[in-house]
Amino acid sequence: MTAAPYATRDYAALVRRRWQRLLAAAGVLAVTVVADILIGPAFLPFRDVIAALLLPADSVGATVHVIVHEIRLPMTLMALVVGASLGVAGTLMQTILGNPLASPYTLGFSAAAGFGAVFAILTGWQLPVVPRFSVPLAACCGGCLAALIVYGLARMRRMTSEVMILAGIATLFLFQSLQSLVQYMAAPEVLQEMVFWLFGSLARATYLSAAIAGGIFVAVAAVLVPEVWRLTALRLGDARARSLGVAVDRLRIKVFALVVLLTAGAVAFVGTIGFVGLVAPHIARMLVGEDQRVLLPMSALTGAFVMAGASIVSKLVSPGAVVPIGIVTAVIGVPFLFALIIRGRRTFW
Repeated sequence: MTAAPYATRDYAALVRRRWQRLLAAAGVLAVTVVADILIGPAFLPFRDVIAALLLPADSVGATVHVIVHEIRLPMTLMALVVGASLGVAGTLMQTILGNPLASPYTLGFSAAAGFGAVFAILTGWQLPVVPRFSVPLAACCGGCLAALIVYGLARMRRMTSEVMILAGIATLFLFQSLQSLVQYMAAPEVLQEMVFWLFGSLARATYLSAAIAGGIFVAVAAVLVPEVWRLTALRLGDARARSLGVAVDRLRIKVFALVVLLTAGAVAFVGTIGFVGLVAPHIARMLVGEDQRVLLPMSALTGAFVMAGASIVSKLVSPGAVVPIGIVTAVIGVPFLFALIIRGRRTFW
């Protein structure tokens, strides 16, 4: 008779501890954001950067204002949006598929987006009104095409997680091969542009592109809010989720579509970014567990932290230049993947 109050008290303490970690992660991310804006090829004093962020433009020097607001801040905002989008997308994929290695990258969406981008670069295709959005739109179309292929194959076999994983892996190899074919056909100067896009870079970031990607993220987050308890139930297995009244197949289709939107919005403007969608969910899961009410926000924060941290590293590796951020995220993600294999499934899943 006395066990229930203690259980309630322990659960309340657990929930409080999870939210405290979420707030702590937000604080660490804020510090990382300031560091990302502060660090760059041109040295800026800390006081000048803070003044440029908080005070009107006429309160700081013109050079500092241009560097902070026209160059570094758009790149930092894009890093946050891309990292948060990929972190949430990776968590959703791992949840609906029940696989710790599932992510938009490993299931071929990023490779398909890359194929769409390099195909547009090869053919010189441009939108008549806003030509600068031609390559991002082609990348989005490539990602959607991969999603249709995976969905069509999985639909034939009742949307089981195993079929979706196999279809995703096949799609990954398909579009990687098509990428190689397009690069083989390209002239040397065009090939250089393709390779630079595929490396992944924040140099193309603008306030408009960050706003578009951020708008997609906010819209997807709003749609996900009513589904958090169903996603938590799905982690118990399909049979138990169905016993709780969850329409598992319908939920998988809905979340799958949301993942496509997040991935397309994330990679369309910055290129292929690998491993963030794989690493961030595992870090978040180790910090707060499987409760999707906290796991999804933590995945967004950890994904944004990984991208912002990778942005800092990309500036420090080669002083006076910026290494493409896709290379840095791969260097960070590969050791983590090795650790996942060596330490075993129970530690991370």
